Amino acid sequence: MTKKRRRPIHLHVMVSEEEQALIQERMAEAGIRNMGAYMRKMALSGYVLHVDLSPVRELVSLQRRCSNNLNQVAIQANTYGAIYPEELAALQRDYAALWGPLSDLLKQLSALVEL
Repeated sequence: MTKKRRRPIHLHVMVSEEEQALIQERMAEAGIRNMGAYMRKMALSGYVLHVDLSPVRELVSLQRRCSNNLNQVAIQANTYGAIYPEELAALQRDYAALWGPLSDLLKQLSALVEL
């Protein structure tokens, strides 16, 4: 018994070497390695959206550091009942460093949504 395919219809498209190179270049730009997936997406939607998430990863790292510092200050306050002004200043610097890039990223994402 043969396995039923999800997509049983085969389409065949002829392209020149230049067209193939351009298709592969655009696939690489979109971060897609599977030719069939790329061709299907382009044929059905007309575009492929590739989002570079490296700024998000950086923001997550900053957020983790801020959270860790905040937890340390909370432990200090709960244990000893006092917080050093330097610790508060460090927290304020960390949060300022987090919110600037976050604001920039949100502006970029909103510009994408408007397209």
